[in-house]
Amino acid sequence: MADTKQKDLTHTPSHIVKSILGTGLFAVLCIVIAFPLLAGLMASFRPGTELIRKGLAIDLNPSTMTLSNYAYLFGGNEDSRKYFMWYKNSLLITFFSVVLTLIICYFVAYGLTMYDFRLKNLLFTLVIATMMVPFEILMLPMYKEIIALHLIDTYVGVIITGLCSASTIFFFRQYLSGLPKELLSAMGAWNAILWPLLVLKGAQKFTLPIGLNTLLTPYGNNYDVLIAGSMFGILPIFVIFLLFQKYIIDGMTAGT
Repeated sequence: MADTKQKDLTHTPSHIVKSILGTGLFAVLCIVIAFPLLAGLMASFRPGTELIRKGLAIDLNPSTMTLSNYAYLFGGNEDSRKYFMWYKNSLLITFFSVVLTLIICYFVAYGLTMYDFRLKNLLFTLVIATMMVPFEILMLPMYKEIIALHLIDTYVGVIITGLCSASTIFFFRQYLSGLPKELLSAMGAWNAILWPLLVLKGAQKFTLPIGLNTLLTPYGNNYDVLIAGSMFGILPIFVIFLLFQKYIIDGMTAGT
């Protein structure tokens, strides 16, 4: 009887209208979110002159599309060798950042979750409070500390400052079995630019975001290669998202 009533409610005009409006709203949001990605993908197949003339627009004109940007990127030239060197550096830093961050943050979150002791809630509050401190305030003290430890221009200097992430501790504590914590750390380590830019001095050790920015010139004649490299550069994070999307949704909706 209850099931019959539930089915009747789902077929009422008001419910159908809400369903249509909700679906339409999410469709519009999907288009808005996907537009920059599609525009960037299309731009990566256009020469620099077309990119400067039209900008990041979705242009499906086959006459202006070319594979020359990707051919140059994978062509084994000097820029290509530097690009994949930066790609390798980003992969290494991201891998070790994720592994070490998960180990350290797990033990911290486990202690704050499983054990009862005085000041437990205060300590957790202090951990969360660090999330409200802008990185720009911490940047100079951390930079001086890295200099004192002789870790300038090393991967360790880039990795060590983010090993105890407050956001990762928080999510470990809240969703110990639901949310893929490795995604949180991976995105931050892969996209980081300001701190690696301060610590790393030699081009041989640049990460991908820093290296791609060195391709820019005052005349903008490398924007086509820059966009092609950027599109290929999002591939690891995109693959991680596809692999863990089920757990992301489960984790985000836990408790609702």
